[in-house]
Amino acid sequence: MSRTAEWEVVPDTPTRIEAAAERCRRLVTKRALFGAGVAMVPLPGVDWMTDVALLLKLIPQINQEFGLTPEQVERLAPDRRVVVYKAITAGGGMLIGRVVTREVLMSMLRLVGVRLSAQQAAKFVPLAGQAVSAVLTYSALKYVCEQHIRQCMSVARQLALPAPAAASVPA
Repeated sequence: MSRTAEWEVVPDTPTRIEAAAERCRRLVTKRALFGAGVAMVPLPGVDWMTDVALLLKLIPQINQEFGLTPEQVERLAPDRRVVVYKAITAGGGMLIGRVVTREVLMSMLRLVGVRLSAQQAAKFVPLAGQAVSAVLTYSALKYVCEQHIRQCMSVARQLALPAPAAASVPA
């Protein structure tokens, strides 16, 4: 998903926004399957570290696909930047247009904390517990990323709207 061009095309039509979302979903599925495979390893904690590492890579890649990395947002025209920040605030998109850190991810992972706690407990039941752990890891990663993709789509749709007309000042 990474592009080397200095200026990237941000999805600006419903078709392009949906195509970006599909690319992101395919990537998330691949990474979530990898995370589920790691969750099968009966070592407590390894899967948590893997989940965080996967999200530290996935969230910025999703942001980039939608033109919503901090650098991309800063290159927007000021009126467009305001649209992004308002949409982020209104939609609760805490991972859009921000540098993604472990601390930010940990607060995001609290949304799926019950699943991940159950995942750790399941590790102690041989074989079946590891399978449950893998399913919980997969679903938690998919859930967090799907929520983020939807927030990015919402912001991209708002950016695709015509720019607000310049306010005329009466003479």
